[in-house]
Amino acid sequence: MRDITFHDHADHLRALIYASPWLMQALYAARELNLSEWCIGAGAVRNLVWDVAHGWEPLPHQHSDIDLCYFNAGDIRPERDTALQIMLQQKLPAFKWEVVNQAGVHSWFADYFGYAIPPFTNLSAAVASWPETATAVAVWLDENDGLHIIAPHGLTDLFDLWVRPSPGCNPAAYRARVEAKQYALRWPKVRQVPV
Repeated sequence: MRDITFHDHADHLRALIYASPWLMQALYAARELNLSEWCIGAGAVRNLVWDVAHGWEPLPHQHSDIDLCYFNAGDIRPERDTALQIMLQQKLPAFKWEVVNQAGVHSWFADYFGYAIPPFTNLSAAVASWPETATAVAVWLDENDGLHIIAPHGLTDLFDLWVRPSPGCNPAAYRARVEAKQYALRWPKVRQVPV
């Protein structure tokens, strides 16, 4: 029996996304914004995989929001995020969008979360900072409909249904997040690493 590799998981994730009309619709809408570096990630990807692992039909209304992240160090104004969010909301009003320029996160992070972080240098570094390894996964669609995966901590925890802190994650922030999310209530097969 051979070991499951990153490529096996990546192929599986691409197949799930291509077979998900609502997530493909979101990716097409995001691509139309013509951002140079962007992705949809976090809950949208995690929820899709975990819903399928539980034998459920993943539906867009089950998600609290669709996170569009992009990286533009030349314009970190919050107004830019708001304008992009409005454009996406107009394109796909059935979805609740959240748009964040990861290049500007450091400018408001301490006020919101209570501790400071350094500026991210690129989109992959931003995704790597997301609190849980299974949630630190994002995808983007190229002009030929090729799906690209950003998974700095791999895909094993996502597919093995593990919630564990990403390397360097603030332990108090991780504990507060998993307490608030209550993952096992929605997905009973999910296992959590305590910190």
